[in-house]
Amino acid sequence: MSKSVITSDKAPAAIGTYSQAIKAGNTVYMSGQIPLDPKTMELVEGFEAQTVQVFENLKAVAEAAGGSFKEIVKLNIFLTDLSHFAKVNEVMGRYFEQPYPARAAIGVAALPRGSQVEMDAILVLE
Repeated sequence: MSKSVITSDKAPAAIGTYSQAIKAGNTVYMSGQIPLDPKTMELVEGFEAQTVQVFENLKAVAEAAGGSFKEIVKLNIFLTDLSHFAKVNEVMGRYFEQPYPARAAIGVAALPRGSQVEMDAILVLE
């Protein structure tokens, strides 16, 4: 099986020993995105703004892979405060239509750079 690196300049550059995404066959494994503005590489402020930025970063990488949110089959959401989950659902509704992807929401003690939310995803391209 061939694999290729997926990158988008519309999402934050990878900082470290990882790729924004790897395509293996027709499956795309997207690395976790935190709410960094790709132009400034600074964290956006406010939980809702952070959630929107994470979805925008994931969207940019999905598009660079030749896909969209319609092809996401699995979404993992990492939150430093699970009381924000209702807001995540509200924002997610702006980006996804049924059938929704399988999803996990995981409470964590901390995320990189003090982020309140991080998400990764798996896409299957037709």
